Amino acid sequence: MLNNLLRASRGTRIGAIVNDFGAIEIDAMTVAGQLGDSTVSLGNGCLCCAVDVGELDVFLDKLTRPAVGLDVIVIEASGLAEPQELVRMLLASENKRIVYGGLVQVVDSAEFGRTRARHPEIDRHLGIADLIVLNKADRIGEVAGQRLREKIAPLAEGAAVMSATYGRIDPELLFECRPRTERAGQLSFEDLRGDDHDGHLHAAYETVSFSSAEALHPRRLLDFLDSRPEGLYRIKGFVDFGAPDPRNRYAVHAVGRFLRFYPEPWPDGAQRASQLVLIGSGIDAEALIKELDAARVTRPQDAPDEHSMWGVLRFVQAEGDER
Repeated sequence: MLNNLLRASRGTRIGAIVNDFGAIEIDAMTVAGQLGDSTVSLGNGCLCCAVDVGELDVFLDKLTRPAVGLDVIVIEASGLAEPQELVRMLLASENKRIVYGGLVQVVDSAEFGRTRARHPEIDRHLGIADLIVLNKADRIGEVAGQRLREKIAPLAEGAAVMSATYGRIDPELLFECRPRTERAGQLSFEDLRGDDHDGHLHAAYETVSFSSAEALHPRRLLDFLDSRPEGLYRIKGFVDFGAPDPRNRYAVHAVGRFLRFYPEPWPDGAQRASQLVLIGSGIDAEALIKELDAARVTRPQDAPDEHSMWGVLRFVQAEGDER
């Protein structure tokens, strides 16, 4: 969604604070090329706990200097961050240039039922949002999409609810239309006070980071992805497959059982390497790293050929679709 906002900004000058849950800053790498110096990256922790209000002000001061020339700042928090805490931090900011613009909650339409069953606190999160975006509408169809809207509407407590595909929404929804009521002001003192970290959604999750200077074998990586354990909910990063496609790296995106690869040219000056972040609950980090290590191409005789890429290409989206 953030990438689409940047592409369709229509002259609005956007800065971003990007928060990765994991030691490798995959999300920041994805947007840095479009934002340049207008990005602040926070890695290896949720923003709601990684910094305090004073530290957040340091980042906001950097982006709100008149010389930077920004119109709006988007905080792209980890999906596991605690929204009440983020709102509290912004409202407590002493930066006089900051006006709180609202909270956007993005719902994975295809995974909502399973996510809600695992994390009932999602209902509370939706209740303080100013805009709820039901993303991946194309994956569930019109009938199921309408049922989902009917299910979420009572939880939204009057917030706007809209459907989207590939995170595409009209930027004016965020930059031109302020909420008719100050929904953040409706949060109780109990909501806005510092809360218990152990109760945050992300406290139940662990991250595993994997890096490899050697290329990964496509078939071995797919074997790993096909057999990933139930608790491994999220995988994101970039993969170098080496000789079969030396011009491209492949961004990989997996949520639940959904998997997609996105070929893209190597950035100028980038060091060729595979970097993955795995997020899950009750996962065996040592075992996952061992399986990924087995996908490395360490001997010339094991190098993959173009036929070994066929399995990967099955998970590349159709040409013309946007990321």
